[in-house]
Amino acid sequence: MSFQRTRLAADRTLMSVIRTSLSLISFGFTIHQVFERMKESGVIDHAGSGRNFGIALVLLGVVMLVIGIAYEAWFMHTLRKQRTAMANDRLVYAESPFPPSMTLITAILLLALGLVAITSMILHIGPFK
Repeated sequence: MSFQRTRLAADRTLMSVIRTSLSLISFGFTIHQVFERMKESGVIDHAGSGRNFGIALVLLGVVMLVIGIAYEAWFMHTLRKQRTAMANDRLVYAESPFPPSMTLITAILLLALGLVAITSMILHIGPFK
């Protein structure tokens, strides 16, 4: 049972990374869009600093998510390896495998969305231009 609790704790850690990354990505995208719309409507002449700040927040969210996913993958690999070694030594009863983490799948999907958003913001192409 301790392996399951450890795995769930790692999933909760990834969920907090997802929450923070999602906040950074959405806030950065919103700032970018607000300054773009203000420039288009003639309210301001130059929107570079607001756009750059928005892009920086989205990049920070994407980088944070990449680090969180890499840490989760490394941690799960290490935990599975340790569990297998202990099962081979008959120290733990380990018949049920660790299923794929839905949290990790969600993080990967959010990462893809963040990459599409940052590409759209920088290159002015795609669905979020």
